Amino acid sequence: MMTDLLLILAIFLIAAFFWQLRQMAENSRLFAEREAAKQNVQLIAVAMSSARPSLGGNTGFCWKANFILEFSTDGIDQHRANFTMLHNRVLSVDWPVFPEPEWEQAPTNRGKIGSCSLRR
Repeated sequence: MMTDLLLILAIFLIAAFFWQLRQMAENSRLFAEREAAKQNVQLIAVAMSSARPSLGGNTGFCWKANFILEFSTDGIDQHRANFTMLHNRVLSVDWPVFPEPEWEQAPTNRGKIGSCSLRR
């Protein structure tokens, strides 16, 4: 009877840990999409490189995971950024030095110098 209870508890804990890791993976994908849009780069992939149990966060026991964000600035080259999450919170982001993407929709100068509106 006691072994059955311990077995059920162990299965429940494994499922809870798996659920926490899946939740972190989904939140990391959302974070990566926001950061790629903010940096004006093309997001290629997001992958978890390592995860380990940690104490902290809101629940006391959670996961600390490192993620790799692969992106491209021109569709040809590939760069990698690293970020660390504790539970669902991003702790740090390490961006590599990469060339700024070319912006074909750059604003053009329209109007006269020193005036904000057209005067007639």
